[in-house]
Amino acid sequence: MTPNQQNHSKVKRFAVIGNPVAHSKSPQIHAAFAKQTGIQLQYDLLPTPIEAFESVVERFFAEGGSGLNVTVPFKERAWTMAQGGLTERARVAGAVNTLWWGDDRLHGCNTDGVGLLADLHLLGVDVKGRDVLLVGAGGAARGACAPILEAGCTRLHIVNRTEQRATELHQHIARELPHYAAQLSSGGLDQAQGLWSIVINATSSSISQAAPNLPGMQYMPGALAYDMFYAAHDTAFLQAAKAAGADRTADGLGMLVGQAAAGFAIWHGVTPEIEPVLTMLRAQLSHS
Repeated sequence: MTPNQQNHSKVKRFAVIGNPVAHSKSPQIHAAFAKQTGIQLQYDLLPTPIEAFESVVERFFAEGGSGLNVTVPFKERAWTMAQGGLTERARVAGAVNTLWWGDDRLHGCNTDGVGLLADLHLLGVDVKGRDVLLVGAGGAARGACAPILEAGCTRLHIVNRTEQRATELHQHIARELPHYAAQLSSGGLDQAQGLWSIVINATSSSISQAAPNLPGMQYMPGALAYDMFYAAHDTAFLQAAKAAGADRTADGLGMLVGQAAAGFAIWHGVTPEIEPVLTMLRAQLSHS
């Protein structure tokens, strides 16, 4: 990869890269953060063919780009690209959602878990002492594991449609954070049985308006069902959660804004306010 020329441009250029990416709220979020902080920037959508991710990233930075947000399905490939400049959070996660160029190399961080914990805090939900069921083992789930464990959960059980993916994530996190190995477990979706106080859907099932089949899974009194996906109305997962007895439900819009704020802080050295932007987006969703 060739060094970028970002210092030659007054307005730094950023983008969100993914497939699909047309639905992304990231340009609007970063524009709102920029207005808050008085920072000038350009932020675009960068739809990318599955086979072209690495070449598109290289070209973006070679042409003077300053930073990329990475979304489905490229977070693990971004981690591989940024091997020489991973933050501790990214190294442990095995996935990257924030890229930037500096000191003649590509850097990567994962702010998904930070965004999730920030949103849970806004919701008044404390992970400490809770049994947490994490559904999914992709890039978003990877970013959530370490922050959930570090927040003091009693147990983190990872389940996935393909059980091997859950096992691989379980083993990766246990290897990176051996002092949390005793709190970790994993299995297929049919191994989600038990009582849970927090259930987090990190799969893309809600995009196709379907809920993961979790036989034997039960919600404790006062439990929270959290979907990392967001929509104007309850997602299929949240509808199923309410029907199964979840007392509280929340979608992932707050997580989206929280992880964006953490990425913005990495790029610009200033942390924007989350709540005004979240309120704006929620109002827009309710009228859509």
